[in-house]
Order: sequence, then structure tokens, then C-alpha cells
Amino acid sequence: MKVWPGQPYPLGAVFDGSGTNFSLFSEIAEGVQLCLFDEEGQETQIDMPEVTGYCWHGYLPSIGPGQRYGYRIHGPWEPAHGHCCNPAKLLIDPYTKAIDGQVQWHEAVFPYVFSEGPEVRSDNDSAPFMPKCVVHQPHFDWSGDRRLQLPWHETIIYETHVKGLTARHPDVPEELRGTYAGLAQPPVIEYLKELGVTAVELMPIHFFIHDKHLVDQGLRNYWGYNSIGYLAPQNEYAADKRPEGAVAEFKQMIKTLHQAGIEVILDVVYNHTAEGNHLGPMLSFKGIDNAYYYRLTDDRRYYMDYTGTGNSLNMRNPHVLQLVMDSLRYWVLEMHVDGFRFDLASTLARELHDVDRLSAFFDLIQQDPVISQVKLIAEPWDVGEGGYQVGNFPPVWTEWNGKYRDCVRDFWRGEDQTMGEFAARFTGSSDLYENTSRLPYASINFITAHDGFTLNDLVSYNEKHNDANGEQNRDGESHNRSWNCGAEGPTDDPEVSRLRGRQKRNFLATLLLSQGVPMLLGGDEMGRTQEGNNNAYCQDNEISWYDWEKAEEDLLLFCQKLIQYRKDHPVFSRRGWFHGRAIHGSEVKDIAWFTMEGDQMAEEDWGQGFAKSLGVFLNGATIPNPNPRSEPVTDDDFYMIFNAHNEPLDFILPGANWGENWFKEMDTESGWLEDETLLKAGDQIKVEARCLVVLRHVSRS
Repeated sequence: MKVWPGQPYPLGAVFDGSGTNFSLFSEIAEGVQLCLFDEEGQETQIDMPEVTGYCWHGYLPSIGPGQRYGYRIHGPWEPAHGHCCNPAKLLIDPYTKAIDGQVQWHEAVFPYVFSEGPEVRSDNDSAPFMPKCVVHQPHFDWSGDRRLQLPWHETIIYETHVKGLTARHPDVPEELRGTYAGLAQPPVIEYLKELGVTAVELMPIHFFIHDKHLVDQGLRNYWGYNSIGYLAPQNEYAADKRPEGAVAEFKQMIKTLHQAGIEVILDVVYNHTAEGNHLGPMLSFKGIDNAYYYRLTDDRRYYMDYTGTGNSLNMRNPHVLQLVMDSLRYWVLEMHVDGFRFDLASTLARELHDVDRLSAFFDLIQQDPVISQVKLIAEPWDVGEGGYQVGNFPPVWTEWNGKYRDCVRDFWRGEDQTMGEFAARFTGSSDLYENTSRLPYASINFITAHDGFTLNDLVSYNEKHNDANGEQNRDGESHNRSWNCGAEGPTDDPEVSRLRGRQKRNFLATLLLSQGVPMLLGGDEMGRTQEGNNNAYCQDNEISWYDWEKAEEDLLLFCQKLIQYRKDHPVFSRRGWFHGRAIHGSEVKDIAWFTMEGDQMAEEDWGQGFAKSLGVFLNGATIPNPNPRSEPVTDDDFYMIFNAHNEPLDFILPGANWGENWFKEMDTESGWLEDETLLKAGDQIKVEARCLVVLRHVSRS
């Protein structure tokens, strides 16, 4: 087969209309073979003819889209020094944009002989058991599609799973359920629009594998936090089963969601790979240049593990950083995604041992003209020492606010805590973000996420019930800050059921009326349950899939109205901080907090750990930031009452200078009120146990 020298960049397999340029980086390699596979699986090996700056490259004029390929690397096998080259193992191109097949768990995909241990090289050919890279067709008719660039303060995120969302959807054609095409079907798009969310945050869709220990138990890696192909969409989520069908189908999904005004944020896993530790398989990086791509310990046989998954990518090395940045740019420029949520993002900042807020990775993000302009969300922790970094990320970043989650959960289950903590979280967590010149939308607020209980289970279980995971219920978080409201799991007790419904509405109302960006766990709005499983990472079945037939219609309607209420009233999504100061000499402030007696909170009131009830005034006339046309933004005034006590309480409304006439629009006991109830300044209002009330004041003097 004719091979021309080609070019070292771009890396990967790039079709130019006439042929394909192949390029692979390896500093340790002594020789690189490009392996081409025909439809029958027959392999043709081609020695890469050129090496430039450790990039092995060649151009094949006869090769085009659909060609399946992989690599074999010749070089040192010295595990004691961190070198694991093994030409018997077919390797995935880190830059491939399409992958055909999945790993078949045979001993041959491991670099060593099982019976001899990890330092004895295995010469069994892994190619029959490995997925194959595919030269992809880059052309797609986007019809003018572009990123939506919705402002952060108008964003409402819906965290969901490509497969789980539609796997049981009765109005999606069966052959499209659980796929990119299924997510783009009209009934699903219409549901998301009616719900009112502005962005879907998709759990990992980078090509990943199902761990051997899960497959051996008849389980699968449902969540997908096991990436090995950072530029290739997961092929199992494609209805189009052609070798490169997932690429075009993913693009069509993005295009359809954008036409509906919905952004797409990808949950990405750059902190580790699916190759695991020294006992793991050899799929890609481990065989290409193990000591370059991974963080190794002083004993070079072993891996630094800040993620709990066996390894950590080495962000200190430029080609590793380049891979991550090239991947991010590809998903923005070629796949049109709108942003990223970075799994265990603290790991990306580790240059030596400590988390370095100004690490090379964040410097690159800051100066990159493409990536710095999309939505960037950090999961600001990892499992290593010093890994909990909520509030410490650079200014262009937003963060999953774990402190918000914990505080709000504790508040509504009645745990003792200072009211100041709750007030800070409700108003955007200025204590975490204001000192780095960030605004309230730096806080991604959430009550539940994929990792943990669903909202329904949060109010239905005191303990996790993970027996289906096959780990004797030892996996998953044991301290969930949950409360079952009086019975563990499903119950026929009407009082328990009534309380659970009120608690779900409390959590949803608090989330969607807090300052910051709300993130709703997909399915919470319809009462989705995982039967008490708080770690359903391996449950690719009815435990995780949305049960559309059992949706709680009343809860769904409540949530839809709540989201619309947030959109209608900009006081709940301010771009600037509250300061608690009087406005223009008036006694009325931009925000004020009140006791049950209708008096402003005094300093000593904030430290009362037993206090679980308070009111807050939000001034709609003091929104500090104008709209995009520099016009003032004003809103009605609001008074919200939070009663997390276990008994009904009487609250007195503030004096007339805060508002004379108040309309009660919602409480979490009765829901949205069709007939507004008029209340006067100084009136007494009875608030049900564990209940939130929203009052609105329209006219001002």
C-alpha cells in the first residue's frame, strides 16, 4: 500500500477529500505500526514512515471515511521504570473521532500474563477483542447552527442521561429509545421546552468501556465515567450502527436541541482513563507512552490515584494538556456543544501534589479564545488530600456548590445549623465567590445529582439500598443528609406521603428561587425513584431509566410553574450580589431577613443553631444590572417565609414600609394558588410545618 510522509499535525486520522493523514504522538516508541482492518477483520500493518517531534506520521492516499484502524507500538517493556510498550496489543488512537465496537474481556487485552503477574509481558494478540478506530466523515449540514450563548443568569440546567431519558419513553419509536436520535425526538424536545429548562447536561458521552468486574457480574458502566476516547461519541448511544454513525447522529441531536433553544453541556472525564491501575487492561495510553500520559508514584510500576479509579492523567506534560484542549475545542467547534462540566476537576489542577489553583490547565483554559467563551462547570473536588476546593476555582469557572446541597438538605430535614449558613447559600454563596470577582451565577446550585439519591428517594429513605450493585451495600455515600419522613421506602401511610410531597416541593422551590444557577436532576420533577439506590452507576436498567408511565403529574406541573415563575421574575436570578443596604436613603433595603415576629434579624439571631424559621424580603426595585440594551431591570417585591420546624408556626408580616399589600401566590402545602389571598402589613399568617410560602407585593409608594 502506498504511504507518503504526511504531516505531524493535526494528530489523529484526518481525511482531506483525497486520502487520510495519520499521526500519533509517542516519546518512548522505537517504532509505530498503523494497522488497517477490512470488513472481515483482516489486518494490514504499515510502518509509519516519518517521525517529527515524537509524532509518528504518514499519509495514505487511498484511505477514506469508514476505514477501521488501530496502532501497535514497539518500544521498551520495563514496568519497573513505567514503560509498558507491547506490540501484541492493538491500541486506540487518542485522537480518533469514531470508534466501532466495544472491548471484549479476554486476557489478551491485558499487557501481562495473568498467571505470572504484571511484570511478565503477554504476547497474545488483542486485536480480535478490541474496538477499532474509524476514519470519520467530517462534513455535516449544520444549516447555520451555532452555539446559543444563553446568559448564565438565565440558565436552568437539567442533568440527564442520553439512554436513561428515553429508554422507556412510550412516544419515542422503540428503535430510537436510548439514543442520540431518541433524545432529539419531538415528544422529548417538547417535554423539555414545557418544563422550561434551558440546558441539558449530558452524563459522559465520550467513548467509554464497561469494566470487566461489572461485566463479569452481568452489570454495565451505566454512568460512563470510564473514558478512553476523548474525541469520539459513545457508539452504544447511536441508533445508526454504521462504524461512524454516532458522529452524524450526535450532531443532528445538537442541531435539533439548538433549534428548540436548548443548550447542550457535556459531562467530561479528563482526570483518569479506563485503563485502571497496574493490573488494568492496555487499551490506548498505557501502551503508547505510559510514563508520559499518567501520574506515576516513586515506584514507577504504580499509578497516582486521585480519582479512586486507578490512575490520573499527567497534566504536567504538554502533549497531555494538548490532547485535552484539542478535545475540548473539537467538541465546541466541530460538534457545537455549549459547555462542559468537568468531573473531579481538582485532579486537573494537580501539578505536583497539592491542588494548584493556577495550574497549567487553568492557564490554558483562561487564554484559549474558544474554550474560555463556553460554559465551564467544575466539580470542585477529588478523592486526594486537599481535593475539596469549592470556591477556589478561577474567575471564568462556575462550580457545583456542594455546600449549597448539604446546607439545604440539612435545613429542610430540621437539623440544627446557623441561619447565616442558609442565608448565604440562598443568596448565591457570596462567601465563596465574591472575593474572586465572581457573581452569584458562579454557584451551580443543586439538591440532587446523578451521584446519590433522587429527590423522591431523598425524602423516602434514611439509608442507602444498593444491594443490586453486588457490593453488599458497602458502596455509595452513607451520610446522605436524607430523611424518610417516618417510614423507610414505599408506604401507604397518607400522612407520610403528604409530608414527602411537601418536602419535595420545599426542595424544588428553594432550588429554583435561590440566587445562582439551578441544576435539576432529570426525573426529579416527575418523582423518579431508584428504589433507594444512591450509587446506580452500574444499573443500566429500570432502576436508572425514567419511568414515564408513573410520572407524578402534580409534581411535574408544580415544577413547570416554578421554573416559569423564576423566568418571569428577575429578582430570583440577579447578576449582582445583595448587600443588605438601604437604597437611596430609604429604610427599605435590597434584601432583609426577618424573625417570626416580623422584626429584622439582629446579630444574635443569626447564631441560633436551633432556629429553623425565618422570612426574607427581596426588593425588585434594586436589581443592580441592566438588560442587554442597558435598560433598567425592575420586578415586584417578594416576601418568602421558610418554616423548617416540625409544627405549624404563626408569622407576622413586616411593617408597612416594606409593603402594605401582599398576595400569597404559593405555599408548598397547597401548591400554586389560583385565587390570590390578600394580606396586609403586620398581618399574622399561619405556616404549615415544614413549609415555604411566597408572597408578592406589586404597588409601591
